Amino acid sequence: MTLNPTLSEWLNLILRWIHVFAGIMWVGTTYYFTWLDARLTEEEKAVANTGTPAQIWMVHSGGFYVVEKRKVPDLVSRTLHWFRWEAGTTWLSGFALLVLVYYVGGGALVDPDVRDIGITTAVLIGLGVLVVGWVVYDLMMLSPLRKNEHAFAVIAYVLIVALIYALTRTFSGRAAYIHVGALFGTIMAANVWMRILPAQKKMIAAINEGRKPDDALSAQAKLRSKQNTFMAVPVVFIMISNHFPGVTYGDRYNWAVLAVLILLGWGAAKFIRRA
Repeated sequence: MTLNPTLSEWLNLILRWIHVFAGIMWVGTTYYFTWLDARLTEEEKAVANTGTPAQIWMVHSGGFYVVEKRKVPDLVSRTLHWFRWEAGTTWLSGFALLVLVYYVGGGALVDPDVRDIGITTAVLIGLGVLVVGWVVYDLMMLSPLRKNEHAFAVIAYVLIVALIYALTRTFSGRAAYIHVGALFGTIMAANVWMRILPAQKKMIAAINEGRKPDDALSAQAKLRSKQNTFMAVPVVFIMISNHFPGVTYGDRYNWAVLAVLILLGWGAAKFIRRA
């Protein structure tokens, strides 16, 4: 299947525009709330013995803002604002780009010099990476392994490097990079829509029924949101890597380049979270 070149280029441009801007909103919101949580945690410790609520005061765009963290919100007289369509729009536009650029025609997906496979087979492998990758990650998060973040990170990194190596020996270099980024983006979006939002809805339902929200749900949502901040930095790198083929996916050791840069991205995320 091939599209008219002009139509394909317009679709590519519009989808990239949507994808990049939605990604900016999503990553920005994620890191903003991460910053808020860290600052409020510090404030909670500072006012622990005073009986006053922890608050953060900020100034921006000519106004002053105060943010207060509550475990039990006032759901009767306040509108509860959800942040979800930033993630949904980013993933939907990204998947549409994946289909348009790599799956329609398959020219950018398959490189006979890497591995001579059929386009249909390659597409199925690509889709399988997204589905199976999410399932493996989710099972790890539902296992006792999640309680040891360092062990989780080490095992996850080993699996990621193995996947990178396998993909760079199956797809074109550019397609291999993009599928790693697509997997991270899929995990991040699935975290929001399939784990974080449902957990928050269960907490709200408990409050409406006069019950105490389950702290485990809050901890689960917070941990997955934290991991999203670590995946976001490598994803942004992968998004721009196609502009620098000589030192990224086009390099002889492209798998090692990406493996190292993911580690650097995680290190940058750790620094940003503490800034």
